Amino acid sequence: MPKISEERRIARREQILAGARRAFAEHGYEGATVARLEKATGMSRGAIFNYFPSKEDLFLELAWRDNAHLIQLWLDRGWEAALREVVEEDPDWLGVYLEMTRKIRTDPEFARRHAELDDEGHVSALIEHVRDQQERGELRDDYPPERVAGFISLVANGVVLQMGFGERIRDVDALLDFVRTSVEQPTSRARSRTPSRTRS
Repeated sequence: MPKISEERRIARREQILAGARRAFAEHGYEGATVARLEKATGMSRGAIFNYFPSKEDLFLELAWRDNAHLIQLWLDRGWEAALREVVEEDPDWLGVYLEMTRKIRTDPEFARRHAELDDEGHVSALIEHVRDQQERGELRDDYPPERVAGFISLVANGVVLQMGFGERIRDVDALLDFVRTSVEQPTSRARSRTPSRTRS
């Protein structure tokens, strides 16, 4: 039997993930049966489970990727860009994401596996990033960086919850302004609102 090239293997894996994301968004975690995953991915169950041992593994990979992507976006472009990304996410997928919280609460083994994936150094990198911003005077420093990052994450989780229930965020700029007022140093906010001057 001919070997599949590494490029083809990666492409197939991405095809499965993309199709599974659509199936989960449309049918929910429980409703995304193997037959529906086959239809969405265009691949047989044998092929799907050759790359992912179970539906749970597939879902965990998608959830972990989303989380890692948002943290990296925060590190690269700031918390506002990450929060905008959450607001612009597919509400159906966010509804599925909420199902993950239910499984974390009710399924100890799932909770353990999720915690293992979540402990990849992303959170510590984010806290260090916030600490650096505090030292540069960009974010308020009267609270530990864990609390500042936690507050922004709490807002993001609230957005996920609201949109997952089918209610869009009507004024994203106002939301960002409220968060900005809460986490930035007053002098930093004043600079961001002052028109830039051309240097001579």
